[in-house]
Amino acid sequence: MKIATWNINGVKARIDNLLHWLREAEPDIVCLQEIKSVDEQFPREPIESLGYHVETSGQKGFNGVAILSKLRFDEVTRGLPGNDADEQARFIEGVFSTKTGALRVVSLYLPNGNPVASEKFAYKLGWMERLEGWTRARLALEEPLVLAGDYNIIPEPADAKNADAWLDDALYQPESRQAFRRLTNLGMTDALRSVSDQPGVYTFWDYQAGAWQKNNGIRIDHLMLSPEAADRLSSTSVQKHTRAWEKPSDHVPVVVELAA
Repeated sequence: MKIATWNINGVKARIDNLLHWLREAEPDIVCLQEIKSVDEQFPREPIESLGYHVETSGQKGFNGVAILSKLRFDEVTRGLPGNDADEQARFIEGVFSTKTGALRVVSLYLPNGNPVASEKFAYKLGWMERLEGWTRARLALEEPLVLAGDYNIIPEPADAKNADAWLDDALYQPESRQAFRRLTNLGMTDALRSVSDQPGVYTFWDYQAGAWQKNNGIRIDHLMLSPEAADRLSSTSVQKHTRAWEKPSDHVPVVVELAA
């Protein structure tokens, strides 16, 4: 089973690329972030025509997450618990039946958090704390769980072409990286790092200053796996070639293959 994450950076603007990639990669489940669309305007018809079921948690103009799945949804949950006042569309969970039991997949889009000296950074850290508590509760179910998305966190120096350039950025602050590490301490596995410690593997290249041409990238899109999911992991790949397409997202898909 192929499960992917992709910050699409506007689904309507990138729909042709998305459809091309779905035909090319044939993923079973896709977690999208930054769809930048309300639910009613999400371009579901051409996606459904490729055999996908579509669930969204949209927001006008920014944020927004979605899950596309060839499996039917048994359950869908929108919104990360713990803050009733949080109206930002950053979290959607799907539960699926497989021949080996339940599978839980989350598409999440963590707050950027910049500038650090603002309430935005506090919101980022608070969101991570809520995610940690939610994950701890879900792990108690002892089911395959995949937390897939744009974490807006650079976990280690090897995850940036020039880590020193990010020292003042919320994505690389010690508090952000520690929050990510606490997920691994709960028992979640970074799917990419579990198969490769190779530096220079990135998932995001800014549109500015020739970042793509210089391979000046960072790795901020992650699939975190529960022990039950990690036991089934057979491969992880970064679909870097999509960044060279016409009208690309500044992120690329990351794909895991799990034994069914």
